[in-house]
Amino acid sequence: MHQSTLSHLIALGEGFTTEFKRSMPSDLGREICAFANATGGVILIGVDDAENVIGVGDQNRLKSQVQSVARSADPPVAVEVESQCGVLCVTVPAQQGKPYSFGGRFYTREGATCQQMSRDEIREYFFKEGLIRLDETPCNAFDPSVEITSARWSKFAERAGIDSDLDSITVLENLHLLKDTGMTHDGAWLLAEDITRFTVQASVTCAVFRGSAKTHILDRKEFKGNLYDIYLEVMTYFQAKLNSALIPNAQGRDERLELPLNALREAVVNAIANRDYRSTANVQIYIFQDRVEIVTPGGLPAGMREEDLGSRSVPRNPLLFNLLYRMKLVEQIGSGIRRIHDACLEHGVAPPQFEVSPDWLTVTFARQAAGVSPHVTPHESPHVTPHVGRLIAALQGEMSRVELMAALGLSDRKHFAGTYLHPGIDAGLVEMTLPDSPRSRKQKYRLTVAGRQVQDSL
Repeated sequence: MHQSTLSHLIALGEGFTTEFKRSMPSDLGREICAFANATGGVILIGVDDAENVIGVGDQNRLKSQVQSVARSADPPVAVEVESQCGVLCVTVPAQQGKPYSFGGRFYTREGATCQQMSRDEIREYFFKEGLIRLDETPCNAFDPSVEITSARWSKFAERAGIDSDLDSITVLENLHLLKDTGMTHDGAWLLAEDITRFTVQASVTCAVFRGSAKTHILDRKEFKGNLYDIYLEVMTYFQAKLNSALIPNAQGRDERLELPLNALREAVVNAIANRDYRSTANVQIYIFQDRVEIVTPGGLPAGMREEDLGSRSVPRNPLLFNLLYRMKLVEQIGSGIRRIHDACLEHGVAPPQFEVSPDWLTVTFARQAAGVSPHVTPHESPHVTPHVGRLIAALQGEMSRVELMAALGLSDRKHFAGTYLHPGIDAGLVEMTLPDSPRSRKQKYRLTVAGRQVQDSL
């Protein structure tokens, strides 16, 4: 640690990640444990509460003591100890082996202090860190001998690709849905006739509003069968409440929903599979005039960051995820957001926006404006010149300028921009992926809704 870094830490004062100790403290193990269970931090030995540098002597002996204390935690905590200006700096990096205890007790940081966790806080901590998963815990209210009727078992077996003639108890045990302690919550959620009898908040609520606010509600439904039935009912609700258009084709006409059904399906299944079932809220789906919102309680699972969306995934309920995978409702882990994005581009609509908070994850799909024709052909628009038509036919997904020129067999950049690209943008058929940074090296181009419809007609 540089002297300037030390001075800056002292000037900032004690806080969530910084602790001052005038001398070698007797409670150092608790402080190290608390930082390890939080986000890490620094303990400065040789600085008093008034931010005065007192310094400590015999630092080699103290370094050895610090390392010994850190190794006494359960599990041992890796720390970094160094001297600077007479101060012993003990850095506790963010740890991977949570939770940590010291002397048989668990500690964490609350503001600028170290606090021992209560039993309820320890339980909540284990859930938060993904060390206890509700989907795998016993659902004591579910009695398999009463709840699993022959009809319900046959339907579950068919969905899970299981021979319905096999013994149900043996199959459920092999699927880890039934244990010595009884049926797990996963099993109850997938076999229940009414899921709210076992987990009140596991239902899904759908609502339609007039306009773009929650002022006037036009329709509301709460779905509370088992999770598979809930999924089916939500998808039927979308098809009933969203607009559709009839698209001409060689065989006649196809009905096309205003938003891609595959993208909505992925978003709904992700909400069901990855929500926090300990939350007192349920999954909520709102249909406004200008957008569709899918709101999932629980935020992101432990180990996931907002920047990880679309590139990696950590299932909050892994056993449930695996069962939904077996039922072919989800595909390989981590690919859901990419498939949503691709489905939207293929459908000719903008990909959804994701809003993350500690307690919620909201996916918002923009609806097509009312009154806009769902199908456009080149001869209906004077803006679709032959050059723009070639550009639209060549543009697949998101492409850079270099990729587009190569696809069109062009080498003159100015000719491409003036004859193909700019007219396509001006006509509202092509858009930039980075409109706020038009000269960015990462700039790419894609079709708008109208452009995609023109491409379909071509």
